[in-house]
Amino acid sequence: MLGPSQQNDDLNRRLADQYQEITRLVGGLAHELKNPLSTIRMNMELLAEDFCDSESARDRRALKKVELVQQECRRLQDLLDNFLRFSKAHRLDLKPYDISVQVREALDFYRPQAREARVEIVDYLGTNLPTVMLDREAFRGALLNLLLNAEQAMPDGGQLVVRTYGTAEGVALDLIDNGCGMDEQARAKVFEVFYTTKRGGSGLGLSTARRIVEGHGGRISLQSAPGRGTKITIALPVLARLPADGDAAK
Repeated sequence: MLGPSQQNDDLNRRLADQYQEITRLVGGLAHELKNPLSTIRMNMELLAEDFCDSESARDRRALKKVELVQQECRRLQDLLDNFLRFSKAHRLDLKPYDISVQVREALDFYRPQAREARVEIVDYLGTNLPTVMLDREAFRGALLNLLLNAEQAMPDGGQLVVRTYGTAEGVALDLIDNGCGMDEQARAKVFEVFYTTKRGGSGLGLSTARRIVEGHGGRISLQSAPGRGTKITIALPVLARLPADGDAAK
């Protein structure tokens, strides 16, 4: 007869297996939806071209309707892309990297958009930090998502401090913005799947970032207050333990 601890472990494994199966099935559905959605988007673009030069009031009204459909198609495309990234977040290819180098490359890619959004990036990237195991593509995707979230929290511009440093267990990355901040209710739910305070948001960005960080054997935490900004910290171990199948999905 199994003891309580073994029963809990068995239940957790079954739940993790069920969760992965659901994620796999819905991920497959998302892939299937991308093809007809692409066809709809292409035909809407052709329709828009047909109407764009017309001076007819009727055609101008039709163009407005086409543009609305195009807008919703883009939103659905973003939602599908976000969900596919979320469903793949537990499948990581870990290799040794210098975290400061990876963060600097991501910041260099993001800086043009930051300037356009009037966001000043202040970086304090540590040197000679311990090497960590990263899936370079997945980690960069999570980091860029966090940078965009910080930008959206500063609609009138602001300052974003990015720093890396060593810890007793490994390395850490801080992202500190001076944006609008979050109240207690938002802080409690911000990493939950499909939770969002943004109009038209998918609610998958931060939950995907969390899955990716946890898939690296790390932790992500958040401190925030309304009107005072937000600090997100990612802590990674030097020798990351690759989770067993299903661990990252919990």
